[in-house]
Amino acid sequence: MTGRIFNIQRFSLHDGPGIRTTVFLKGCTLRCRWCHNPESLSAEKELVFVAEKCIGCGACFEACPTGALSLVEGQRRYDAVKCRLCGKCAEACFAGALELEGRDVTVEEVVEEVLRDRIFYETSGGGVTLSGGEPLMQADFAAEVLARCRAEALHTAVDTAANVPWDAFERTLPHTSLVLLDLKLLDEERHRVATGAGNALILENARRLGAGEVPVVVRVPVIPGQTDDAQNLAAIAEFVGEMERVEEVELLPYHRFAEAKYRRLRLGYALEGTEPPSAERLAELAGHFASRGIPVRYRGQTARASSA
Repeated sequence: MTGRIFNIQRFSLHDGPGIRTTVFLKGCTLRCRWCHNPESLSAEKELVFVAEKCIGCGACFEACPTGALSLVEGQRRYDAVKCRLCGKCAEACFAGALELEGRDVTVEEVVEEVLRDRIFYETSGGGVTLSGGEPLMQADFAAEVLARCRAEALHTAVDTAANVPWDAFERTLPHTSLVLLDLKLLDEERHRVATGAGNALILENARRLGAGEVPVVVRVPVIPGQTDDAQNLAAIAEFVGEMERVEEVELLPYHRFAEAKYRRLRLGYALEGTEPPSAERLAELAGHFASRGIPVRYRGQTARASSA
């Protein structure tokens, strides 16, 4: 069985407990305005051009079998219609200015890569996390990877936005040690505007996860002007308070590291110039959860939960 991924990140510290290997699967059901992995959105392979690395050698033009890459009046041109995404141009580009995002791998290849760092998982309580994109878009592949890893006694986690049919969870949860569940906006219309989809399915799946057997960590992206108002955070806190299996809430502050990715993919970026939230702002927002007795973490800090 094969699946399509765009990265395997070793020594990850932010996608579950301990030292982990995070496998990023391609394809997503949402189009969040702040997505920090725009290369994950399309389920198809994509050609990425890193202009600052290009040395103008012309090797890519010679390697392209369809003429999708050409030089017109001294300007580099890319014709997406002609491009077959064969990757020959990227192979010929020794400067690394061209990259093919997305590759098809077998379950065995992924598990072999993950097991390279077994000793670090054992000493830190880590393991493997499937992320994306939305890893449950490839539920059969994800389930097989998770099952193989569990058979090797590894801790397994799935990072999901939950905008998938419940049967995707039914296939993967038996092999999952922890669910990292993204909750962004509780208001249906605001969620649709910000992510391109409603949240009815997400919330229904969240309720089922909250009543299930697998522990859940709820992750809330803190995006200035999008998700960080008191009304939204209070609504999420109230919703999470009804989920029995939630271990904690993690606030994920917005960052600007993805801006260059959008340029390389020739995509517009809706949040250009948005500044990350301050530590003081995160502490303030964490209070919505701590005041309800919900453990909440942000930037390595833990807000004290209380029943007040």
